[in-house]
Amino acid sequence: QVQLVESGGGLVQPGGSLRLSCVGSGFTSDYNAIGWFRQAPGKEREGVAAISTYDESTYYRDDVKGRFTTSRDKAKNTVWLQMDNLKPEDTAVYYCATVRPSRSFGQPGAFWWEAYGSWGQGTQVTVSS
Repeated sequence: QVQLVESGGGLVQPGGSLRLSCVGSGFTSDYNAIGWFRQAPGKEREGVAAISTYDESTYYRDDVKGRFTTSRDKAKNTVWLQMDNLKPEDTAVYYCATVRPSRSFGQPGAFWWEAYGSWGQGTQVTVSS
């Protein structure tokens, strides 16, 4: 089965940057995309970003557009999430996961991907002064 490992989290000041990586192994089939999710204490897990495994098309939540960028290196089986201008509201455990289109795909204001198959272990991102 697919295994995903996230890394790169840490403590940063507001306005700072972090770069998360998601390294996959054990792939036995193609997936539509790799997604990034986050979960803050007491809150539901929410989709953050996703990148297609076919054409590198990217998708983002409205509140991270212009600040976060996801990219991939197919040869290295690695997906990155570059997070710039971080805000305290971004504090959460971040996860990567294999994803597929959700039933809300294409709907304005909705995250278009849902986790399907494998999750990483998560990496903590804390944004604080």
